[in-house]
Amino acid sequence: MSVFEHQRLVSADFFVVADFAWLLAQEFTVFTIQRQRGQWQLKIGHYIGVIMLPSGITLEILPKAVAGARENNLTQNDEVMQARQWVQLMLSDLTAGSNTNNKLPHTKNLGQLSHHLAPLSTQTPPLSQWLVTQFLQLLSDYQPTKHYQTQIHNQTMLQGKLLIKEQLKRNSHQPHKFACEVNHLSTDMLANRLIKSALVFLKQLAGSRQGYNSQSISLSAILMSKLVSWRQITAFSDYELQRLDSLYQMAKQQIRLQPLTRLQLQSAHKLLDLAYWLLQMQHSSMPAGNGISHQSSQLQLCLLINMNQAFEQWAGQRVAELFNQSGGINQPLYQTFHQQRGVWLSDPTGQTCLSMQPDLLVYDMSAHQSSEKIHLSKDDNARCCSHVIDIKWKHLSHTRDISANDAYQLTSYAQAYQAEQVWLVYPVTDDARQPVVLRQSANSIDLEQATLWLMPFNVTTGSLNSGPV
Repeated sequence: MSVFEHQRLVSADFFVVADFAWLLAQEFTVFTIQRQRGQWQLKIGHYIGVIMLPSGITLEILPKAVAGARENNLTQNDEVMQARQWVQLMLSDLTAGSNTNNKLPHTKNLGQLSHHLAPLSTQTPPLSQWLVTQFLQLLSDYQPTKHYQTQIHNQTMLQGKLLIKEQLKRNSHQPHKFACEVNHLSTDMLANRLIKSALVFLKQLAGSRQGYNSQSISLSAILMSKLVSWRQITAFSDYELQRLDSLYQMAKQQIRLQPLTRLQLQSAHKLLDLAYWLLQMQHSSMPAGNGISHQSSQLQLCLLINMNQAFEQWAGQRVAELFNQSGGINQPLYQTFHQQRGVWLSDPTGQTCLSMQPDLLVYDMSAHQSSEKIHLSKDDNARCCSHVIDIKWKHLSHTRDISANDAYQLTSYAQAYQAEQVWLVYPVTDDARQPVVLRQSANSIDLEQATLWLMPFNVTTGSLNSGPV
């Protein structure tokens, strides 16, 4: 069942009415409960993702239609296919580059999703099946690593290292026993257990009743065979899932200590990162009213992504790459900063009253006498940059649709940073929309020659439509 961001759902939209009642009771943060015209409604918020309903049907939440898609009058099936295509491109691309300034919670480890694993086609699979496919392709290149696990046995045979203190303490009255320390090669290490936990989760997700097509049946069969081969590895308990962040860091450290080649290590880290992301998204998507309880398996099948944050990060990374690729490798023309906070207003004592945090700051290196990189502190006002870029996940069908708040924000950036250009980047789905310069009236405040631009970002290609760089 595929729906769109900001859509309103009623009981008639569901194949099984009990699924709608279940969603009402769960109080997911993604939904706002409303009552209109004598019936309950669920209004979807600014999230995308998948939720497994009690009937076994997967509810797939896709992005709302943006500029281009609405004007082209696509059918609902075409809208679904187009949204799936570029969402999968976005998830594949979120951190595939060298960007280390990732600010999006729960997606900072998505660099392992390859552009080449899920080619765009007219039969783009649902998001749930696509995620399973990504995981399986990474899992096919990974063999569960082993490490030596120390165990202490008190037995009638001498094996391993005899522990003198333990022997005197335990066996003074039974000299026929020996307290021994034995090292066993075990696959039950944290990295493997984390991957196994994600494997269990995906097995449930792949077994949804979303069409029961040949692909979903095949994925379920593959996952089942993988679970059989991984049966000796223990998945995380509910308590351990609450400590997922710390266990993930320990698992990464364990992987680094293994005698693996560079390619094997890279492959292991990619799979571990994806497994962590899936479990983290699952845990963070829990209904607020149910806390961290996992008594119902249905509550575990939920992955939700904040669309505002995802688009800001994705477009910010792509735009930064555009600037960073200008010039040579050793002498880039521009230097970019992501989410750099700076003081805007302060009182006479120096106390900060208001601060600014643009999505992207760009400096023209040729304008600086020194070729050394610019270093900004959090309290730096970051003046005299070439571009200040703000990224918004919103539909702008026409230039007049820009809100007053966005216009005020652009002019404030221009004044505070003394920038040459200030951009508002917004999503479109085709190349028809071109950049537009916003001109101020003659009696407006002089922004010292700053140029304000509306910059369309084509989500189907992951790039800006042609404009000034």
